[in-house]
Amino acid sequence: MLAGVILTYNEAAQIAACIDSLRWADEVVVFDSFSTDGTVEIARQAGARVLQHPFANYAQQRNAALDAVEADWVFFVDADERATPELAAEVRSVLAREENGWWVPRHNYIFGRLTKGAGWYPDYQMRLLRRGAARYDPARPVHELVILEGKAGHLSHPLIHYNYATLAEFMAKQARYTEYEARRFYQQGVRPKPHHYLSQPLRHFYWRFITLRGYRDGLHGLRLSLLMAYYNLEMYRRLGQLWRASA
Repeated sequence: MLAGVILTYNEAAQIAACIDSLRWADEVVVFDSFSTDGTVEIARQAGARVLQHPFANYAQQRNAALDAVEADWVFFVDADERATPELAAEVRSVLAREENGWWVPRHNYIFGRLTKGAGWYPDYQMRLLRRGAARYDPARPVHELVILEGKAGHLSHPLIHYNYATLAEFMAKQARYTEYEARRFYQQGVRPKPHHYLSQPLRHFYWRFITLRGYRDGLHGLRLSLLMAYYNLEMYRRLGQLWRASA
């Protein structure tokens, strides 16, 4: 049995379409963090089973979802993602194989445009899990890491990810990631050196635009590479602030 599981908090605008893209699963479970915007009502009307659990972090929430469902396999999909019929068929075709987890590529639409460079493709995410053989690392509350028993495989058909509809949304999320990364580096004892404030953003831009072929997306890829280099600079600035505050 396969359950499609969607983690939600205030996803009323997205949840119905996401559920529709998972109709091929044996059941669709919306694992909600006590939404206040109608997400739960819409999900139930769309035929999904709704479970609610308080949110601590993403790793904990995914582990709680794994514990709550009874299906042999869990396919995690975010509310802003859509499973295509081609991906559905591929998922069904691999369930009898020996692998206990499967990496799924994503097509990321950023500002409404499919983005195939600068690190946003193939953007593999381990989302298809044999439930008894997978847990999420509690030490990674953001950018979750699966601890898998046994082999993992790679699917070829992508999830569609409607990622960052606006520049404001992009900037808000990157600001949160920047704070998280700065604190993680601080806890690891990493101290920024003066030259890092210039060299690291430049290296990050080169990595995004040249190594990860952001140039394939033209001006769109250039803008994304510059934005990510800027937030790399902001991470080092915040890291420096944390060390100065502790002195």
